[in-house]
Amino acid sequence: MSRIGKKPVKVPQGVSASVDGQTVSAKGPKGELKFVVNDEVLVKMADGEIAVEPRDQTKTARSKWGMSRTQIVNILEGVKNGFEKK
Repeated sequence: MSRIGKKPVKVPQGVSASVDGQTVSAKGPKGELKFVVNDEVLVKMADGEIAVEPRDQTKTARSKWGMSRTQIVNILEGVKNGFEKK
């Protein structure tokens, strides 16, 4: 089980997100980004949170599960705060 993948992603204040099939779209003050999730991973949005889960228990589906959640977190962060190099 992916410890990262189990946690739902909360949509931050000031960002609007939507899930259309396998496409996650986010729009915020810094722009708009989209991410197409792999077909082995299921994405659902409910109550201002985006949940990610594998469609089956194959090794490839489980490995793409946590990566997909991290990509969704990154696009939400990107449309809210933008890119910053430290």
